[in-house]
Amino acid sequence: MLKRLLMLVLFFQMLSANAQITRIKIDRSSDTTGEVVMRLAHRFQSYNWTPKHKFDHYDTSINSPKSVKYALDGSKFYVQSLEGYTTSIYNAESKKLIKTLIHGFTAANDSLFKDGETTIYNYPYKQNRKQKNVFLGKPVESCFSHKGKYLWVTYYRRDFDPIAQSPSAVAIIDTERDIIVRVMPTGPLPKMIACSPDNKRIAVTHWGDNTVAIIDIDSEDPFDFQFVKHSVVDYKMSTEFSSSHVNRDASCGFCLRGTAYTPDGQFLLVGRMGGGGIAIFDTFNYDYLGTVFGMMSNVRHLVVKGDYLYISCNRPGYVQRCSWRELVKTRLDSQEKKVNYTAFENVYVGTGARTIVLTSDGKYLFACANNVSKIVAVRTADMKVVAKIPADSYPVGMAISADDSELIVTSQGKSNRGGNSVMVFALDYQ
Repeated sequence: MLKRLLMLVLFFQMLSANAQITRIKIDRSSDTTGEVVMRLAHRFQSYNWTPKHKFDHYDTSINSPKSVKYALDGSKFYVQSLEGYTTSIYNAESKKLIKTLIHGFTAANDSLFKDGETTIYNYPYKQNRKQKNVFLGKPVESCFSHKGKYLWVTYYRRDFDPIAQSPSAVAIIDTERDIIVRVMPTGPLPKMIACSPDNKRIAVTHWGDNTVAIIDIDSEDPFDFQFVKHSVVDYKMSTEFSSSHVNRDASCGFCLRGTAYTPDGQFLLVGRMGGGGIAIFDTFNYDYLGTVFGMMSNVRHLVVKGDYLYISCNRPGYVQRCSWRELVKTRLDSQEKKVNYTAFENVYVGTGARTIVLTSDGKYLFACANNVSKIVAVRTADMKVVAKIPADSYPVGMAISADDSELIVTSQGKSNRGGNSVMVFALDYQ
């Protein structure tokens, strides 16, 4: 009797879980005021090997896709699959898969690691492992440098490091040949990465221990790149955990995430997803200046566009906007390292507000609402929602084409279910 009862409970749990999974059909259009229309035009997914629509592509390289970036010339786009250890590269016009890069390294790849380097700033390995540069890397986020020549891809962790205690790494991809040309060690659990406006520095934000590492990239040769600063937000978190069952998505100190340079290149802004606030660094020597509070909690993604800083606040489900100059000035005008700033405009987009992108003119903002599986379009002039559309479950990453005609959204998998898709939306503006 007890066994039958347990099986019945499990059955209803499975029904409940499946009920939460959404899959939308090709050609589905957004609920809209008519000002912006989003239409699902193409999809790459690994959950249906017999799709009915010719633009619904079954693609086994898509395994919990975390982020996506358009090449700066618009010719292709790069998808980072966290659990697949891959970067999938697609032709932006034909939507054909060009190549799949596997972030896996053996002893045959020693030449990718300068002088056999395995760590930076004396970060120790918790594993007794002789060949530290033999591993699979779990790609998270990416950014371009050198006018799009290099794509930098951060690894959440090395596969032999189950709770991200040890050094991870960042891969540098030559986008002309679409090959990895160097792998550099980082601190534990790097997520976001950003290139300075003058193309002289890369900021690697460590989710894992409250630090940001700065790389000098003032050269055309990737083997000349070197770390020059290790900046700490308040304190460096220890990764000496008493248990092997640690959730590093939560046990991460301030959980540093969104990372953006101001357009003048004078300041680096880093969101504190845990603990709240935005940390500010000067870019003369990358000293930590302090943290500005006053925005909503759970700061996830930062985008600086023109005069404004846009912030996605994950748990509350809002996108906020403020003057980045006034926010920075509030800190600089104070003798205190921790200050408050409250002049924000707000718009609710749905719980689980993750990646945000803006059109080239800054007129519209698009947001992933992960928890409710929706994509939302916002008119920035008055911060009002003008369109929304359901998405495959757990939308998380996003990129918009240079001509603002397409929006690519990655839907991440969770516990072997969920989105596991890359959606390409056609955009139309009235």
